[in-house]
Amino acid sequence: MRYFLCLSTLLISCTSSISDDSDTDTDTDTDTDTDTDEAPLEGQGELSGDCGEIEQEDIESGQPSFFSNVIDFGSSFDEAELTNGGQEILDDGNLGGSSIWSEVFAYEVLYRCEGAELIKTEAEIMYQDSGGKKTDLLIHLDTTPVGVSVTRAFGWPPEEPYTLDQAMVLLEDKLGDIPLSSANVSSEDAWQKQILHILAYTPDHAETVKQAWDSLDDTVKLDTIVVVTATEGDDEFMY
Repeated sequence: MRYFLCLSTLLISCTSSISDDSDTDTDTDTDTDTDTDEAPLEGQGELSGDCGEIEQEDIESGQPSFFSNVIDFGSSFDEAELTNGGQEILDDGNLGGSSIWSEVFAYEVLYRCEGAELIKTEAEIMYQDSGGKKTDLLIHLDTTPVGVSVTRAFGWPPEEPYTLDQAMVLLEDKLGDIPLSSANVSSEDAWQKQILHILAYTPDHAETVKQAWDSLDDTVKLDTIVVVTATEGDDEFMY
């Protein structure tokens, strides 16, 4: 009888072990299936370069960081391929100027590369001083609120080389506005970090911006994340 009970216990233990192993395998497969999406996600224009590179440590760090990529629209632009967030930005408009498409595609790139979620467009963000400095978008990266300021590296006439001096002026101006808008945003919309997203007319423009960035002092860069996206193909609408 004692031998039978021991054998029964052993069989139950083995059966339980087999069942547990089977559950573990199933869970592992499920997790793998949910992680198959890789940046960049599909959308308007072909993305290459730094994509899916912004980590949580970049957002939490007190140090600046720099990323660059390219979006190629090919021979035609199709508004129907915008994400829901991109379409919302376009529909809401901005607070003036001709930069709405750069704001749209700053978001499109951040969504497709970094999984950004649009929280508020430019006119929806609340500030302490309505006449003070503002930023263009409020997004979530994962669950962290991040402000996005958008600008363009572009000169006139467009075929002229984009100079280092032009890039320095652009960066110093826009980076100088970052702490001002961060101080002005209301507590309900306060972000942890800001991204300065620059749409560059050509890869050469983007390279000039990188050279300017490298020469700047950290007291100017602060903790800003800079993303430079060079546009190629049918991109005249952006400028």
